[in-house]
Amino acid sequence: MIHIPKSEFARRRKALMAQMEPNSIAILPAAAVAIRNRDVEHVYRQDSDFQYLSGFPEPEAVVALIPGREHGEYVLFCRERNPERELWDGLRAGQEGAIRDFGADDAFPIADIDEILPGLIEGRNRVYSAMGSNAEFDRHLMEWINTIRAKAKMGSLPPKEFVALDHLLHDMRLYKSAAELKVMREAAAISCRAHIRAMQACRAGLHEFSLEAELEYEFRKGGARMPAYGSIVAAGRNACILHYQENASVLKDGDLVLIDAGCEIDCYASDITRTFPVSGRFSAEQRAIYELVLKSQEAAFAAIGPDKHWNQAHEATVQVITAGLVELGLLQGTVEELIASEAYRAFYMHRAGHWLGLDVHDVGEYKVGGAWRVLEVGMTLTVEPGIYISPDNLNVAKKWRGIGVRIEDDVVVTRHGCEILTNGVPKTVDEIEALMAAARTQAA
Repeated sequence: MIHIPKSEFARRRKALMAQMEPNSIAILPAAAVAIRNRDVEHVYRQDSDFQYLSGFPEPEAVVALIPGREHGEYVLFCRERNPERELWDGLRAGQEGAIRDFGADDAFPIADIDEILPGLIEGRNRVYSAMGSNAEFDRHLMEWINTIRAKAKMGSLPPKEFVALDHLLHDMRLYKSAAELKVMREAAAISCRAHIRAMQACRAGLHEFSLEAELEYEFRKGGARMPAYGSIVAAGRNACILHYQENASVLKDGDLVLIDAGCEIDCYASDITRTFPVSGRFSAEQRAIYELVLKSQEAAFAAIGPDKHWNQAHEATVQVITAGLVELGLLQGTVEELIASEAYRAFYMHRAGHWLGLDVHDVGEYKVGGAWRVLEVGMTLTVEPGIYISPDNLNVAKKWRGIGVRIEDDVVVTRHGCEILTNGVPKTVDEIEALMAAARTQAA
């Protein structure tokens, strides 16, 4: 299993501190434990910013970065070792492990943070934090600040400025290192195998959750602890619901299945969508819509590169899809007018992609100074055009209604264009039909 090396986290912390003002401190909390119901917890998943800077996997932890601090710039507050609790909940790093295994210069018990952290903040001109994203932590931070303010008459110096950390940190996260791309390629490879398994297992009479089970089996078999997001397995008219997650309907011959699913490795997401026929054969109408979506995706790939801006890929999909819908008789008018009036949005209502990384909808600005961001080497994004013809759309012939198609891949911007990370899943009509036919022959 590929993981981000300890040296990479150290490099990130150093890069962030180099952008901070002199005599400042950055403070980030770990994700809180989320309660599923009563005393049952969700599987723990670390906050992405905290993960990016520390790699520390435990809750009840706080990172403080203090450039120029004599006794070490990276301070980690975390839980102490506790044999009784570890018997119930698993091993903890403790303060020794925080230093030995996670590179902290100093580590203190989280129980002592109220006594220690105000002293680390005191005298700093500026505090960087993720203000507004964690109300509970914001409250704690102000309590620590007020502890310092209360001693101002005795010479304590409270901070003068509070700055959102997001802008600096999230811009850093946009550019993926070689180590990050190795992890993302692994997540993509596992997810590709999962989609192939679902295609091979697909039969009329199964339920959507039957295919979801195949996906999750392959995720876990590959070493992924969890999906990167709630898997969408949408058959028939359900494929026209963009964020469908019931996954409970029966698969029927004649219907398409849209699967949008991916796993995460070391907290890095993959995000793949494939659409295929339950029967293993596309109808003429399904094929027409599918090949139009695929053509638009290929146009988007050609519009991605270090000399292109963020919106060019989306514009390419809109151009191809609108022209194709006119050719199929689903839209009437000139392509230019239909694009100007956004008439295509009745069938294609979302954008062509999003940033991808530690979050499936990853951080990073799409515009800079009011203009679309120019793509640069190392940025990772999805490309996911789609066409969705509502079963209730009476403006189109009945043969088209209820067809929903989306095709999604993950790409990284390279010096000469883009590398598709998720090419391991069949995508053309012929490839999909051949894969499904072979699976049925083998099962017979």
